[in-house]
Amino acid sequence: MSKQRPYVKFKQFQEQIGIFFRNEKLLIQAFTHSSYVNEHRKRLHEDNERLEFLGDAVLELTVSQYLFEQFPQMSEGELTKLRAAIVCEPSLVTFAHALSFGDLVLLGKGEELTGGRMRPSLLADVFEAFIGALYLDQGIEAVVQFLEKTMFPKIRQGAFSHVMDYKSQLQELVQRDGSGVLEYKILQEKGPAHNKEFVSRVSLNGEELGIGVGRSKKEAEQRAAQMALAKLKQLQQG
Repeated sequence: MSKQRPYVKFKQFQEQIGIFFRNEKLLIQAFTHSSYVNEHRKRLHEDNERLEFLGDAVLELTVSQYLFEQFPQMSEGELTKLRAAIVCEPSLVTFAHALSFGDLVLLGKGEELTGGRMRPSLLADVFEAFIGALYLDQGIEAVVQFLEKTMFPKIRQGAFSHVMDYKSQLQELVQRDGSGVLEYKILQEKGPAHNKEFVSRVSLNGEELGIGVGRSKKEAEQRAAQMALAKLKQLQQG
């Protein structure tokens, strides 16, 4: 491999993603592993660990803002759980693979021989470092635009709905289809104070989708959402 070839790859990569760095050194640094730096001490190289630190924070902020705006019905706890599923290592590795980040990483020979290019922790770190580099080079809006093309569509398509509760899943499904407004209503409250039972109804544009019964208003709403989800999925399959 010629010495110029890795840098040609970075040019091609920028064309592929439609983002052109003003400071290309930042881009190269994002893909530079510490093992590569250790083997090239005579040249001025800096590894991606500091960019990874910054990118982690930028990613948390941008994903948090997106979820906050996308899912207005979600509680703080639900948003936290969903964000954790999106910015965790396995998820970031999936995005890194989709963009062929592994092909771009600059590695030392030993790390290369032991399969470092495909190591999940390394790829997740590189994804975060790239986000950090993009933020430094072009600001938060460029990061949001990049995530709008790569990460946010997956969230909208339901890739993380397995970590959501029934109300959140129903909200996501309705938003994805653009089919209208959900409304929850407590129809009945019965039983003594220490043993109450609530009956909740969820409607879509005024049309009843599900009825749920629970020991609290929240539980009743979850059960109603569960029934509504089952009904909507049945309609989709039919």
